[in-house]
Amino acid sequence: MLYNLKIMPARIVSDEGKPSAAIEIPLEKPLPDYDLDQIDQPTPRDVDGILVSQGFRDLVDDSRGILMDLLSNEPRTVDSSHGRALNLSHANEHSLQVEQLTGAICPGDDEVYRPGLWIVLRDVHANQKASLPLATRERIAAIANEFVKRLGL
Repeated sequence: MLYNLKIMPARIVSDEGKPSAAIEIPLEKPLPDYDLDQIDQPTPRDVDGILVSQGFRDLVDDSRGILMDLLSNEPRTVDSSHGRALNLSHANEHSLQVEQLTGAICPGDDEVYRPGLWIVLRDVHANQKASLPLATRERIAAIANEFVKRLGL
């Protein structure tokens, strides 16, 4: 299952037959606080230079802290498609864990490439041979949305 979230520059892909999902977040604007001023690059190799920079490593470190906070204190969200609020703070509390958080090379428009973040979350309490249920995918989308907002991406 693929989510392209209209309100943020992220793509969420749920793994088939596994209780995990990947979140890809391309950087769409410069981040001067991290010395990431030139985001669009002509080749993937040029993005590699950004991914190993101190500024990008600092971004990944900050991302890890924010993500851990969000997983410990999940944001509340409203599921407007069903007309009811989802209570995310008590059901399966702390069941999502970070499997991977790293840099990514993200293709952009017009043959440019951008650095980005690649996050893999896994539900440790779910059936390990089944895909994530809709409620968990919605939780992950809410976490990703808040993550992007907190980092100013």
